[in-house]
Amino acid sequence: MEPKTLKKPFTEVPGQRQVRSFVLRQGRLTQGQERALEDQWPRFGLDYASAVRDFDAAFGRSAPLVLEIGFGNGEQLLFAAQNEPEKNLVGLEVHAPGVGRLLQGAAELGVTNLKAYCHDAVEVLHHEVADASVDELRIYFPDPWHKKRHHKRRLVQPEFVALLARKLKPGGLLHLATDWEDYARQMLEVCGAEPALRNRAGVGGTIERPQWRRQTHFETRGLKLGHGVWDLLFERIG
Repeated sequence: MEPKTLKKPFTEVPGQRQVRSFVLRQGRLTQGQERALEDQWPRFGLDYASAVRDFDAAFGRSAPLVLEIGFGNGEQLLFAAQNEPEKNLVGLEVHAPGVGRLLQGAAELGVTNLKAYCHDAVEVLHHEVADASVDELRIYFPDPWHKKRHHKRRLVQPEFVALLARKLKPGGLLHLATDWEDYARQMLEVCGAEPALRNRAGVGGTIERPQWRRQTHFETRGLKLGHGVWDLLFERIG
């Protein structure tokens, strides 16, 4: 069997060059992460198949569906799995070490409400997630691509936000968080311009960190240095 770590987490189209929101810097897998990818993938992993997926069948139950895009090392996703057992949680991440670490943690905790893709979230949303099927979408601290010439790589762009809105159920929530004020302003502008979304905090408003999002170690360090953190909460209307 081909190791999961060797598969590209996106589909290459000959003759087409696509601007992506990520650069693959896979780094080195620890032995534990590599073992988790091999041993725990059948239990927690979802292989990208480019076909609409029945998530209720994947989890073996019907429950509210929550997707976290770009979960990093899985710290927040594991927190959610423990504290929101009534929800089916799906994480999407392209970096294999982070996926391995998540699977390690999930196995150690014995959670049963968590699944993960090691694949490009844009492709998964387009091809595997049915329209109006998701209760919550969470994107926490996406790469800010802080240099102006790299802003085109930012994940939160009008086309992507329109895709997110289409996947949410009416009343479903899009929760974003960033520690870059410039990116927060862009998020507010882009999401505020999407006609299918309504800002729960009012036009241009942000919210206090909700109880379902834990304060990460990285965030704690930033706050001690005086950095701001902005949480945005939008609701699907119509």
